Amino acid sequence: PRGHAGLELLDMNEAQREHAMTLLRSTLSLEGAATVETIIGLERVLHELEGGRGPRRDPLGYAFAVFGTPGTSPWGFEVEGHHLSLNLTFTDAGISATPRFLGANPASVREGPQQGTRALGFFEDSGRGLVRSLDDAQRAAAVISERAPADILAVPGRTPEEIAGLDDSGIAMSSLGEGQRASLSSLIERFARMLRGPLAEAELARVMQSPTDSIRFAWMGGLEPGEGHYYRIVGPTFLIEYDNTQNGANHIHLVWRDRSRDFGADLLAAHLKSRHGQSAPPVESDGVR
Repeated sequence: PRGHAGLELLDMNEAQREHAMTLLRSTLSLEGAATVETIIGLERVLHELEGGRGPRRDPLGYAFAVFGTPGTSPWGFEVEGHHLSLNLTFTDAGISATPRFLGANPASVREGPQQGTRALGFFEDSGRGLVRSLDDAQRAAAVISERAPADILAVPGRTPEEIAGLDDSGIAMSSLGEGQRASLSSLIERFARMLRGPLAEAELARVMQSPTDSIRFAWMGGLEPGEGHYYRIVGPTFLIEYDNTQNGANHIHLVWRDRSRDFGADLLAAHLKSRHGQSAPPVESDGVR
């Protein structure tokens, strides 16, 4: 709940807000758009719960920033606010839609007009359902700590490779039973399909190029609702992290990182090399070139 680069919805007129939301929805599936708009709407719930005394809570406090000229490769845009960060990069070499961050606070609305709303409930229920389905030997491999971290680990400024032990911890997808593999695939696919069809298919194709023994699932924390918990799904090209520890384990953070395409890094490098014979400049820790 702080300032973000770009122009906030609050500072747009009605026509501009409609254009901004149309741009946002153009990259999302129907479910993805509904989820994002629910997340934004939770700002009103927080405002009521805090009696207006907490940090700034405003559904119009979400900012849009455009880079380059839309329709002219390369270009991109980002949408950022309290519990949302969407980054799209468009080049003649392809499209990047990472990093992608969603959050929900409250994860489950327990009172008021929106009681029962769970913007990211599928990811909590399915992750817990998967770890509970494991037998003793599988669970011994998958549960790497009885205590969950306070937040996701792949925060801005840290690459997936910088997180020690990330690739080797947890249980390999190839060690799961058929139903368990389907559950894990469903988690990955549901997150990918927050994006509009062609974007989702492209991300899933990259994921599924990896052999199942190179995709791992790791869990930390408790197994009961209300207990702080965390899980991650990691493969050669991607990292998904989920954390629910804050506010009595009723506050979810969920992120998808791409090892080579965050902020369009590989795609911009390919564009510069093919069109201009140049190397791409490094991406800074906040994603700004």
